Amino acid sequence: MNTLHTPDQPSHPFATLSPDRVLDAVESLGAYSNGRCMALNSYENRVFQVGMEDAPTLIVKFYRPERWKTAQILEEHAFVATLAEAGAPVVAPISYQGQTLHEAEGFRFALYPQRPGQAPELDNPDHLFRLGEMMGRLHHIGGLQAYQHRPVLDVAQWGRPAREAVLTCPWLQGSQRTQYAELSDQLLARIEQIMAPFADQWIRLHGDAHVGNVLCRDDDMVLVDLDDSRMGPAIQDLWMLITGTTMAERREQLSELVEGYEQVCEFPRAQLGLVESLRTLRLIHHSGWIVQRWQDPAFPQAFPWVKAEGFWDQQLKLLSEQSQNLTLSMDRMLQV
Repeated sequence: MNTLHTPDQPSHPFATLSPDRVLDAVESLGAYSNGRCMALNSYENRVFQVGMEDAPTLIVKFYRPERWKTAQILEEHAFVATLAEAGAPVVAPISYQGQTLHEAEGFRFALYPQRPGQAPELDNPDHLFRLGEMMGRLHHIGGLQAYQHRPVLDVAQWGRPAREAVLTCPWLQGSQRTQYAELSDQLLARIEQIMAPFADQWIRLHGDAHVGNVLCRDDDMVLVDLDDSRMGPAIQDLWMLITGTTMAERREQLSELVEGYEQVCEFPRAQLGLVESLRTLRLIHHSGWIVQRWQDPAFPQAFPWVKAEGFWDQQLKLLSEQSQNLTLSMDRMLQV
């Protein structure tokens, strides 16, 4: 029997991260700001744009306390540096005093160059081709060696903890809790079976490759924010870029992505059968993530509907639909 708890907490460490503390942290490295500090949209971490004296503007990322071990952050930094050195279009952390990870008043933080730009257009064939080529470059290098410290995209690490968080929160009403428990357990067990034969194909990924983590400006396109980078199937970095509302649109998007990807490396066509499993895993993870982060004041402000009964009715409906979709291969659906 799960014990219900409320995720509400009176305070959060990020509440102490004032603009003055942000500027003090940057200047502790010997870099001098011009006093301008603007918070940027970010939930998992806290990210600020800081103006500098006689130097380009910096982006400063403060890591969520207790989420990553230092070795895990440094491993991600090393991967991004390797990608940048190989010519892959990524934004790498800046090294100050020979280090990319710093600490101030209990917070670990990193500095990045500012890269202005807009999200790519997923109805633009040229953008899709370039996205595919970009992911091909990342995966070619990502497959050369494995992470030793960062997690794996699987049910045990990404699915079951999120499910437990949902089941122990107080917001599911009446039969919703029983339905969610049974349905999510069945789905996660099925996903484990579907993904198991592919485990030897896992590589280092971006991990959260949606359009918000790609910046376009003129002819440049760069990847940002590998904070969710982990081991997993290559298709994880591609399926969220297929957003067409009709079968024909999705087929065309996938075709452009594949053509770009295969400029660099072979497209993992067999992994198309994992797309619905990954979609389902993301649905479960996302709702659990919100519950787990509820003590952070940013989350109740951004996701107030999570406490509503109707939200969980919708989640149950989506998961029920996914129970039918798990047996479908995108390869077969799109006939590519």
